[in-house]
Amino acid sequence: MEALFAFGAALLSLRLASLVASRWRATRRPELAAWSAALLAYAAASGALTWGAAYGWDTRSFRVYYLFGALLTAPLLGVGSLLLYGWKRIVGPALIYVGLAVGIAISVPVHGAFGDAIPAAQDHLQFFPSRFVAIVANTLGTVAVVAVAIVTIRRRPLGNGLILAGVSVAALGTALSGLGAAKTAVFVAIAALLLYGGFTVNRRRRAN
Repeated sequence: MEALFAFGAALLSLRLASLVASRWRATRRPELAAWSAALLAYAAASGALTWGAAYGWDTRSFRVYYLFGALLTAPLLGVGSLLLYGWKRIVGPALIYVGLAVGIAISVPVHGAFGDAIPAAQDHLQFFPSRFVAIVANTLGTVAVVAVAIVTIRRRPLGNGLILAGVSVAALGTALSGLGAAKTAVFVAIAALLLYGGFTVNRRRRAN
């Protein structure tokens, strides 16, 4: 059952990433590209969650889960928010960071035995560089999302409210990940729906 919930969350996140990417292709707005990448990373992390729940965790599934869940999702959301605000110069540093994150996920040593529960990073990774980079990047990404949403909330009250709710649900799911993959997958699915609504609701209303 846990694997089924996680697989459903992965499919949902992948579908939402595709929908946002379609809007980017139609409008070429850079924030939509960043948000689509963030949802795609969310889908990949959910896929690793599915694999771990179904077949047990190992180094490979943990690396994928950590790269896309811990290192990429929140920072890419933050990049999208900064692009929405007009900070086009963030693209270069963002691309450098993505390369750094991939390098960390591939190269850092992973230690300790894995079980059926979602692995805790502190049990398998040294603090520096992997956990340190994840903490800094997630903090900056989340601050960017929240700050831009608050600053521009008068222009997009419903959309920004949904984005703030999605970030909160995702953070709560991460905090409660020890409850099991099924419960974490539920948080992933709800957060993905809220984020998708926040990214697109105002554009749909204007189109109508």
